[in-house]
Amino acid sequence: MNWSRRQVVRGLLATAAFGVATKFGTGCSTPPPTPTATDGQSPAATSGTGSSPLVVGFIYVGPKDDFGYNQAHAEGAAAMAANVPGIKIVEEASVPETTAVAETMRNMIEVDGAKILFPTSFGYFDPYILEMAKEFPDVQFFHAGGLYQEGVHPKNVGSYFGYIDEAQYVAGIVAAHTSKTGKLGFVAAKPIPLVLRNINSYTLGARTINPQVTTQVIFTGDWAEPVKEAEATNSMVDQGIDVITCHVDSPKVVIETAERRGVFCTGYHANQSSLAPKGYLTGAEWDWSNVYTKLGRQFVEGKTLMAGDIPHIDRGGLAAKFCRVSPYGPAVSDAAKTAAEAAKDKLLKGELVIYQGPLKTNTGQEILAAGQQYQQQDIALEKMDYLVEGVIGSVGS
Repeated sequence: MNWSRRQVVRGLLATAAFGVATKFGTGCSTPPPTPTATDGQSPAATSGTGSSPLVVGFIYVGPKDDFGYNQAHAEGAAAMAANVPGIKIVEEASVPETTAVAETMRNMIEVDGAKILFPTSFGYFDPYILEMAKEFPDVQFFHAGGLYQEGVHPKNVGSYFGYIDEAQYVAGIVAAHTSKTGKLGFVAAKPIPLVLRNINSYTLGARTINPQVTTQVIFTGDWAEPVKEAEATNSMVDQGIDVITCHVDSPKVVIETAERRGVFCTGYHANQSSLAPKGYLTGAEWDWSNVYTKLGRQFVEGKTLMAGDIPHIDRGGLAAKFCRVSPYGPAVSDAAKTAAEAAKDKLLKGELVIYQGPLKTNTGQEILAAGQQYQQQDIALEKMDYLVEGVIGSVGS
């Protein structure tokens, strides 16, 4: 029988309540059980120093071994535990973007004693994190991708995310070099700004190599829809698309389907090269190990969002090691590697601007006039609601 952590906590609370009732009814009492170490706990948390570890909770919308979004965060959490003495990690996976995440957060705070939470999925932010942050003002809540608003959101809420579209831009260059048809495919979950930015940057990178390249996008409607993801991938192959990528929680289905159909692919979130040994070209990966380790050290130093020691909005790209480009696969040509490395080098040095005019949407609306540009940190990019010229699809599809 597979029990979620949430179900176990419910059972423990019920047992505790029964024990209290028994105690008052009989006048007997028993000592509490001796605490034991949990998975994800750093060595320092049980080193016998006499000081209590700082409990940090991580919550994932899917399984921790999904070859994607959740695995990348879980690997980052493990790095925090391993690299920062004095921190104890508690985790729960496969928590839906419903009141279930509020229940999990409450349990981590009230039962585990968590003082810092990382509810990682996009849909956790509003209303669940915002509501819990008001209820627990001494607990710090960090969310991946939510846009913190000064004076609107609680001061114990922080937002962190990476400009992973830089790595997508580089992957688009490799895709365009490799494609024989000039047709790329992008399987996406939802048309939210974070996803649209990846689709657009991938396409803009590809069109620096071949200005006639197109990117067909299909939105599945949710983060984990394996049947729809397989259908979308097969449909793309049937249309002559020969390089496919994605932005879904677990790229596993898309990558494996592309490999079975004999087309190329680029990955997302984590390294999926083992799933497609022939067709995997490269990918855009998160480097949460670096980000979480840095935050963990700030936590044990006593720094907080509330005191202003930790920024409420933390962003970075390739240069800040929020993300990285996956190693190149065997099908990548030397010319593709040279072009990709040149673009990556410029991004690392801050010499390449992805969004610059003249730039239009795929419906002909002007985004940027000639001479205008959006730097990576421009807030307009985090409010993106369009697809650029060259993308086949609709934000409403």
